[in-house]
Amino acid sequence: MEFSLLGPIAVTTGSTELSLGPAKRRSVLALLLLQPNTTVPLEQLIDSLWEDEPPEHSRTVVQGHVSRLRATLAEGGAEAYGIELTTHGSAYLLRLPEELIDAHRFGELVALARPEAAPGDAVPLLREALGLWRGPALTGTVTSPPFAAAAHALEERRLTAVEALGRAHGALGEHEQAAAILYSAAVNHPLREGLIAGLMRALFHTGRQSDALEWFHRTRRLLNEELGVDPGERLRHAYEEILRAEAAGGNRQGAGKPGAPGAGSASGGAPSGGAGSQDASGGGRPGAPAADRSPTGGGVPPVGGEGQPPAQGVAGRNAADCGPQAPDTGRTQSGGRDGSGSARGGAAPRLLPRPPARFLGREDQLAALTAVLTDRTTGESPLAVVAGPAGVGKTACAVQWSHLHAGAFPDGQLFADLRGFGEGDEAPPAEILRDFLLALGTPPERVPGSAQAASALFRSLVAERRLLVVLDNASSSAQVRPLLPGGPHCATVVTSRSRLDGLVATDCARPVGLQTLGHEEGAALLGAMLGPERVAEDPAAARELVDLCDGLPLALRAAAAQLTARPRWRLARLAAALRDERRRLALLSAEDTGIAAALRMSVARLSADDARLLSALATSADGHLNASLAAALAGYDPERTQDGLDRLAEMHLVDEEATDVYTISTLTQLFARDDRGEGGEGGTRGTGDGSKGSDRRG
Repeated sequence: MEFSLLGPIAVTTGSTELSLGPAKRRSVLALLLLQPNTTVPLEQLIDSLWEDEPPEHSRTVVQGHVSRLRATLAEGGAEAYGIELTTHGSAYLLRLPEELIDAHRFGELVALARPEAAPGDAVPLLREALGLWRGPALTGTVTSPPFAAAAHALEERRLTAVEALGRAHGALGEHEQAAAILYSAAVNHPLREGLIAGLMRALFHTGRQSDALEWFHRTRRLLNEELGVDPGERLRHAYEEILRAEAAGGNRQGAGKPGAPGAGSASGGAPSGGAGSQDASGGGRPGAPAADRSPTGGGVPPVGGEGQPPAQGVAGRNAADCGPQAPDTGRTQSGGRDGSGSARGGAAPRLLPRPPARFLGREDQLAALTAVLTDRTTGESPLAVVAGPAGVGKTACAVQWSHLHAGAFPDGQLFADLRGFGEGDEAPPAEILRDFLLALGTPPERVPGSAQAASALFRSLVAERRLLVVLDNASSSAQVRPLLPGGPHCATVVTSRSRLDGLVATDCARPVGLQTLGHEEGAALLGAMLGPERVAEDPAAARELVDLCDGLPLALRAAAAQLTARPRWRLARLAAALRDERRRLALLSAEDTGIAAALRMSVARLSADDARLLSALATSADGHLNASLAAALAGYDPERTQDGLDRLAEMHLVDEEATDVYTISTLTQLFARDDRGEGGEGGTRGTGDGSKGSDRRG
């Protein structure tokens, strides 16, 4: 006879499962099994079975369940296994060999495993232990706090075993196996910092540095949004260790060999949605290629090993303080390059996200970026601003161009999400500069504490390098300026929903605008996502879907996700559903990605006056209006209205097609009409409907 707590509550004899009856009876058995060979007071059973005030006859109910359990166990031959359910006054005792309980066997196997000291033995032990789980612990019990707490405690033990198995595989150098084991745990428990830290290290060891860094940034964002806290020591150290190891030019794949320092720190993961995954072409992407090996043939410094001090900002240093202590980057006094033109020292940092999947079109914009960023006639560092409305694909376009032209920047490619349009705080320049300096090989203790000093050191380090800097999702020109390199061989791409006119005025930035897709391009994107045959079945419906999505790649990708999840649906069926304006925004969402979430982040940046103006514009019958009509709808005077229209146009929430001719897209109208999206508290974050979907890019 065997008792199961690690999944649905069950009792089996041989191949037969005993019938345990209703949830309360199963719950009584579960509580007795959680405390085997221990008397459990009747009052504890009553308190656990009823979350609210128990009924007057609760004692009788519990006694009845115990009586039926006793009979069921007897019918299954409990006596032969040494199992007895007895009454002791006003308490009950389930006497049995504890090895008959799967949770007990699980604990014994985990206790025997020593993932660092004996990883070869630990792997089969931990696999056997985890194999005892058949689903969420205590499934089938009542939903009261005591059972929820017990289930949580068991789940914590399972996750600890998963992490231990990852460490064991890592100690054996089996990082891919660790990745396969730990990825689902990381997805299901995205706030478990120790798990994510191990996952990052495993991804680094398997050559997927960009994935590792994306996990850090995603977890940091979730911690800020869900708990209002910053990453803890373990997660932060894993991030900084990876940056340092990459800057040192270490070999990632297979770096954690058996017995090597830090090998036990591995865990695993699969590629996550990268930067721009909510954008035009940012769906699931293939893993990034492994970085170059160290030119000297040296091994990687221990990632997660001992002897590495925690990275800390050096508060109070100014630029002059840092000058004589600048890190030795291996560059010569005179030039900083060897004969091949690449940076000396460690491998160049390559922080770009993975290339966007199913990227189509945008030839004109890519050509415009090439013209701007490869222009060496001015002797200045070229700067391009990719701007457009939420969901139009700015990040995907910038990342696609960056991968296509990475070879022109042999000293590295830096990437940072500035979090300009999101539910959390935007990234302060000092934080981004710290990441850049670490990636360039600066020891943590030599990173200046002030943004001004860090910016000066950054410009000094890259002055003679051929480096590409991609600054994604910027909120303002002021946020971008401290992050700009100064060397003539560097190039910078900035993406933003704002035009960033300040950068154009003071830094000679060249704007590259992104527009929505036409019918042909939109249908091609649907075909790339769904397969051309499915789109060819109903080209008219495909054109209608493009119209209903306002030609926004993000909305079209969400529509494709709906159709992918419903393989029997024809395109016309989804088009019919999207015609219902009350449902359209909800249907154009996929988990944490959607056009409503993207618009919410834009509207949250508006002042209260501008948010009210946008809501008034949304009442326009056809979305076309001039300043006079806008003033009438909003009840504002002409000057106030014109200023507001200019700010909305700068944020790409309205489009000025010609002089005094403005349009507002249908999806923006639908969002602004909804009381939840009016942004009545203008100027604050999260003034929309409060859902957690957050399209930070696009």
